[in-house]
Amino acid sequence: MRQTQLHLTDEDRSLVDEIRSKGLHQAREVNRAHALSSLDRGVPEAQIMAVLGMGRTAVWRTRAAYLQGGLELAVFDVARPGRPRQYDTDDEARVTALACSAPPAGRQRWTMVELERAARQAPGMANVSRETVRRMLKKTISSPGAS
Repeated sequence: MRQTQLHLTDEDRSLVDEIRSKGLHQAREVNRAHALSSLDRGVPEAQIMAVLGMGRTAVWRTRAAYLQGGLELAVFDVARPGRPRQYDTDDEARVTALACSAPPAGRQRWTMVELERAARQAPGMANVSRETVRRMLKKTISSPGAS
């Protein structure tokens, strides 16, 4: 099988060597840098896969990413957006203010069940769960020893 030639620029070659030799980098990044360096030197894919423990697809994707978008795209992971937040900081502030307010009549303090019921009355929070309310409060209320 014929291998697509890959030639790193002098600047990219020095950056790849830096990633391979010093600094803190994720193992995937170092592996990709090793693969690019090997491809640049003309090492066959089969040997790269055997030595680095990479699959053929990983070698292909690393080469294609370098040819398409350069060193940044080939070596480093692209940031992933993650799941969007269901409740924003205003909702968290509303729940925190509720927890800091006077408890319901006949109670000395708020319980999680009562906080959940009260939070569900707020607009846009009809489906808030007890666990979500607990996590909101855990993030916003400081610990007893903190000043």
